[in-house]
Amino acid sequence: MPTISVQQDLLRHLLSQHGLKHDVEVMGDQLPLMGTDIDRCDNETLDIEIFPDRPDLLSGETLAHAIRPFLHGRTATPDMEVTESGITVEVDARLSEIRPVILGAIVKGVNIHGGEGEMEAFIKSLMDHQEKLHFALGRGRKRASIGVHDMSSLQAPFRVVAAPGTTEFIPLGESSPMTIDTILEQHPKGVDYAHLLKDMESYPLILDARDAVLSFPPIINGQHTTVNHGTKEFFIDVTGWDERACEAALMLVCLQLQERGGSVYSVEITTCHGDTIRSPVGEGVIHHVPEELVVNLLGRSFTDEELQLAINRMGGRFNGKNLAPSDAPPKAEKMSQASSGKALLEFTMPRWRFDLLHPVDMVEEIAIGHGYEDLGEDSPKAQLTAQPRSDHNMRRRLRESMQGLGLMQIQSLTLSNKHDQFHKMRWNITHQITTITNPITIDHTMLRQHLLPGLLRLLATNRHHDLPQGVYELGSVVRDHHNTDRLAFIMAERSGGFAAVRGRIQALCTDLGITSWHAEALEANDGPWLAGRGAKLIINDEWVGCFGEIDPAVASLFELRVPLNGAEIDVAALMKLVTDPV
Repeated sequence: MPTISVQQDLLRHLLSQHGLKHDVEVMGDQLPLMGTDIDRCDNETLDIEIFPDRPDLLSGETLAHAIRPFLHGRTATPDMEVTESGITVEVDARLSEIRPVILGAIVKGVNIHGGEGEMEAFIKSLMDHQEKLHFALGRGRKRASIGVHDMSSLQAPFRVVAAPGTTEFIPLGESSPMTIDTILEQHPKGVDYAHLLKDMESYPLILDARDAVLSFPPIINGQHTTVNHGTKEFFIDVTGWDERACEAALMLVCLQLQERGGSVYSVEITTCHGDTIRSPVGEGVIHHVPEELVVNLLGRSFTDEELQLAINRMGGRFNGKNLAPSDAPPKAEKMSQASSGKALLEFTMPRWRFDLLHPVDMVEEIAIGHGYEDLGEDSPKAQLTAQPRSDHNMRRRLRESMQGLGLMQIQSLTLSNKHDQFHKMRWNITHQITTITNPITIDHTMLRQHLLPGLLRLLATNRHHDLPQGVYELGSVVRDHHNTDRLAFIMAERSGGFAAVRGRIQALCTDLGITSWHAEALEANDGPWLAGRGAKLIINDEWVGCFGEIDPAVASLFELRVPLNGAEIDVAALMKLVTDPV
């Protein structure tokens, strides 16, 4: 989850402008209800994790905007006041195949009180907000990318063109011109995001009336438009492929600047499809929610006053009730699940609330705004009797056996990476890998196929504790895109060797009632096992797992310097061969 750190002095300043007193204790107690997780809340700093469904809370300014109605009862403003600027943006038709969504806005009169230090902190927070929106809404700048420019260095009107790779301009952070091709190959931002423009013959450039390059989205801005300590007027461009994500990102940057005293102005855009639009649109989005859906999900009905109070806390406005038309089917996006003649609740919510996709989302807003303490009561109507899982007894017997051997059960992360799963462990890739399309870190790029790497990671984290240490895991792995269960254990002990791990395997087989089993030697470097000290576990001529001593060369890759032994067993294969006595 994205994490932000906000100075309490900033929140005090933003709230005092509306005649409100900032209460740190109330904030620490109530903010988690908005969809946040507070790491630290004292008189100086608020460190807060924002849940992925609330990108509208990713800056101190937008957080303060949401706090006013939620904590202080002020009237919410789901509409953004936007004035027409008369400035136009013309988009080349060729952008439809390159980067079709182009939006923009102008914010004037931003006033940062204090000296250069305060302005520097604001610029840093503005850039930090921009990058967090790139992550939360833009999916790494693919769906949406944001450019923020000093309006005083630009001359309207603006154009967005498709330019060849030989076009030159001075990118941000450089002192001499570079071609687009060179930027993509050598500039740090170009190298990071070149994949977004892969195999394209032309590239998007935003130009002003003097043909000066404002931005090369989604890669880098031009050097001359850099926001500085004297900037009072801003031009914001947002480009991408997802119109909703672009609109939300644009409005959230505008909202941040508006909270600092700015006035938002729209621009007139001729899109790549030839349409003329105004950006941004300040009016909120109207949502219709069937009243019966609210009653069914929350267990009670609400008065108009309760609905107004609840949705006001969440930044919206309750417009009243009306009936779904009896002579026309309901519209899917606004009147989903509504039957003709039934009461509909109408709400206006800010356009930047990217997370509101369905009437159920609005029901959740009502529940959070009202509070969960006095919602209705109900009892389950489904059958409460259940049947045990087919593998229940086997899993219970495995756990009891492992615990009888003195091992502690753990649950490691299901996410892993190829380096841990295969390269470090010397296992070949024999099954299809389920990868993560948009991984947050390089450590979590795939769903695991083995359990032992997670156990080694755990021991490495606890290597400062005394020996012996023994842990096991009975968990799921994903092979060929299907879940399957495996059992793994590992021991870190000074006197442990192959005889010790073989004894544990023998005890496990005895506990499971297996009378016929044997071990077959593994080839050197076939897995993490020490040469000559690794074996296959064979039951009724079927290979169900491996066990042995861990090679110190493998252990050192996990920063472990102690003797290790362990095993990993296929539970599904074991169930086919072992009779369930129950």
